Amino acid sequence: MAEPESTVINTNVEQKDPCTALVIAVTTRAIFNLEEEHKLYLEKGKEEYTRHQQANQDKPLPPGTAFAFIQAVQYVNKKILESNPAERDLFDILVLSNNSPESGVRIINSAKHYGLEISKFCFVSDEDSTQYLKSHGVKLFLSADRTDVCNALRRGVSAALVFQQEVQAPSTPLRVVFDGDAVLFSDETDQIFQEQGLEGAVQYERAMEAIPIGEGPLKAFAMHLGKMRKKFGQERSPIRTYLVTARSGRDMGIRAIKTLREWGLPIDEAFFMDGAPKGPILAQIQPHIFFDDGLHNIQGAQNVGVPSAWVPSCC
Repeated sequence: MAEPESTVINTNVEQKDPCTALVIAVTTRAIFNLEEEHKLYLEKGKEEYTRHQQANQDKPLPPGTAFAFIQAVQYVNKKILESNPAERDLFDILVLSNNSPESGVRIINSAKHYGLEISKFCFVSDEDSTQYLKSHGVKLFLSADRTDVCNALRRGVSAALVFQQEVQAPSTPLRVVFDGDAVLFSDETDQIFQEQGLEGAVQYERAMEAIPIGEGPLKAFAMHLGKMRKKFGQERSPIRTYLVTARSGRDMGIRAIKTLREWGLPIDEAFFMDGAPKGPILAQIQPHIFFDDGLHNIQGAQNVGVPSAWVPSCC
């Protein structure tokens, strides 16, 4: 497989072993707010965009939607190394960009300005940059481009689409919220619901109660996160994970809980919303990122200032 056109190794950051690290790849538009620059690119073209980035290479870009999530990930690394300086199971962050290396200087300088511990900057000229995710051992890919996300999901990489929004930087520890069906779990019950309605979905769940739900697109990432979570006791863990699902606890919660137990996936708190809006509970949790397959839930999260990532089921 061809290598990216240019990979810049950040020598100021200790390089992690991709065989043991939990590698997260973010695009530049996910971690920084590049909406004005992206508009310039679309309206004036690549050359004008490159000139603008070079002229402003020492001006830090404002934080984007995934910025606080990456900061919280760094906090987890710090806590892990405080507990065991020889630990190799760490988060590893790389930035994937369709910029040329020349226009990418501003990206690198912005990361340094904020003290982001990004190990690699990959500047890729190929139309489908997701072909490089597997070679870097990426376990989660966050992008502001739907095509990129769909391509990553097809390649079997946990991926989600972030929408640019103004977010408040939540405090530590790292808090990650997952939806259930079509995110952590497969969409099998959603399909029954679409075909047979709520009563049909409830009957299906009761009949299948002893059988774990199929794997969803973010299950692999959640399992890696759970592995890190187990390094700490519940009270002192720098990671907290949540399940916030539209399922009802009475009729459809048992199978979900049994599935998590079967997987060995620790979840700190689970909320079975029975179709109620998720925004209010998300406002209480204040996660660094919230994964959901429903755009109405993403909008509800954005309305309360929660950084959100959409997992499309219709690529």
